[in-house]
Amino acid sequence: MPHVSLKIVSADGYTITTTDSGEVATLVHTREYQEGDRIIISVPAPGQHVILQLDEAMLPALVYLTEREVEYFIPFGEKTIPLSPKAFAGNRHVVTARVPSGDEINAIRNLALNPYDSHENEHMFPHSSANVETRGESVFASRNAIDGVYANLSHGAWPYQSWGINQNPKAEFTVDFGTPCQVSRVGITLRADFPHDNYWVKATLVFSDGSEHVVDFVKTPQPQFFDVDVVTSSITLKDMITSDEPSPFPALTQLEAWGTELRG
Repeated sequence: MPHVSLKIVSADGYTITTTDSGEVATLVHTREYQEGDRIIISVPAPGQHVILQLDEAMLPALVYLTEREVEYFIPFGEKTIPLSPKAFAGNRHVVTARVPSGDEINAIRNLALNPYDSHENEHMFPHSSANVETRGESVFASRNAIDGVYANLSHGAWPYQSWGINQNPKAEFTVDFGTPCQVSRVGITLRADFPHDNYWVKATLVFSDGSEHVVDFVKTPQPQFFDVDVVTSSITLKDMITSDEPSPFPALTQLEAWGTELRG
């Protein structure tokens, strides 16, 4: 029977708060987080799905774990800027995890959504990566494009975080699902802080089997959707072509991948 447990561990490895293992784990943490604190999600075996809400100011997400224990480091300093100011703040926190039903796992959903992604993440999917991020700043990190926040009429601090390409024409963004998926539709929300921003008129989606799908964009703050109908374990956005407008700053606010997993 799948189950899950949670604990909070300090920088020196001391267990501060923990839960019993069960189909639902609810951890109440009644102190301020300290730098180096981390939440550890534990499951009986690799390959289990969990629905997580690691802070009440962040969205829940259905994620796929490829290790028995997965760590989430509480963000501090510059890494908090793309998060709600309420996230992980104060001295009363509720962390939840539960085992999803088969219907939830197999439902048509946005397979790219994971507000808890980070550079350090290697075993919680979906997971994003990019070959460039503007100035290495967290407000322009790849994880921002799969966090489920669509505000795109400005740029910088939450809720206007995005993936920024640092004016690099060779920029590429990838979301890895960790498992094969049947993807029927891809959604792209471009950042639309005009006239500060530019926008892409064309790009290429590359799938894990090597197949490609060219997409055309228009200038809009709204999500733009493209039918793809492909089996893939990842999607890469590349070969973006910028419009003739003068701004050198196109950026990606969200990438969605609608479909179903091929396991569950």
